[in-house]
Amino acid sequence: MAKVELVCPAGSFPALRQAVDNGADAVYMGFRDATNARNFPGLNFDERGARQGIDYAHQRGCKVLLALNTYPQPQSWQTWTSAVDRAAALGVDALILADMGLMAYAHRTHPQLRLHLSVQGSATSAEAIAFYKGRFNIQRVVLPRVLSLSQVRRVIENTEVEVETFAFGSLCVMVEGRCYLSSYATGESPNTCGACSPAKSVRWEETPQGRDVRLNGVLIDRYQGDESAGYPVLCKGRFKVNGKLGYALEEPTSLSVLDILPQLIEAGVSAIKVEGRQRSPAYVGQVTRVLRQALDAAQANPQSYTPRSDWVAQLDRVAEGSTHTLGALERVWQ
Repeated sequence: MAKVELVCPAGSFPALRQAVDNGADAVYMGFRDATNARNFPGLNFDERGARQGIDYAHQRGCKVLLALNTYPQPQSWQTWTSAVDRAAALGVDALILADMGLMAYAHRTHPQLRLHLSVQGSATSAEAIAFYKGRFNIQRVVLPRVLSLSQVRRVIENTEVEVETFAFGSLCVMVEGRCYLSSYATGESPNTCGACSPAKSVRWEETPQGRDVRLNGVLIDRYQGDESAGYPVLCKGRFKVNGKLGYALEEPTSLSVLDILPQLIEAGVSAIKVEGRQRSPAYVGQVTRVLRQALDAAQANPQSYTPRSDWVAQLDRVAEGSTHTLGALERVWQ
């Protein structure tokens, strides 16, 4: 079987270096603007930083993918097309795109540039993938985190396009690319501004009742004492429903595919992806190191593969909510 690539996040040069040095086959980055879906202050790359990162990765045999995975608006179209042109000039190995108009531009203007369909494109069937392949010659698709393992297998069996699945990191309650939930609180859609909880809308307040976190004034959670508090997003807030307080939409827990790596390899995935360009270089280094060891072990001898307890412990330490799940992958729906 072909080698499965390990694709890791690079939200900064230190994070990129951690990913490359700990065994990533590819890293993915974004420009420092709204063209990517992790548009947070202090993250991402200007042109000089991107060139430095690309050189560092390429000198060590690691590919660089650039995410232009938000949806341009008419008044800002040239910002996105300019990003495509800059990425091509920098020599990235592929673009990760969601918007069909931008794919058409990239395919027409830079026909030799490899294109990947972002998870934000929401393609969950072989028929949808075939459309993107026929129109824009995409070479890889990143599947949304809403498919069961049997559905992933069925997609792979019915497409010639490479399939990339998420392996570790934060889960999304929506089919990616179709979420407007936070826009009701902030007035900005993550699909266009690149962040479902823009930093300018987040407020932490110490109150007699606890540590309150608000998104544009809307109370979305309250933490007590030494209770662990992650970065606030609306879908993972706690709300009172029918008199009961709890996670009404999605619990804060991380996806981890350690248990089913042999099944994913056998199904024919081309790459597994780590979520977390907004996370620290230490997170990137630790997750990359563990998944490199696990993926190598699963590919070398899938029949005898068993996740080591120290791998599970190391990933749980950096997991959202300090817990992990297989999410939709283990569900039996067809």
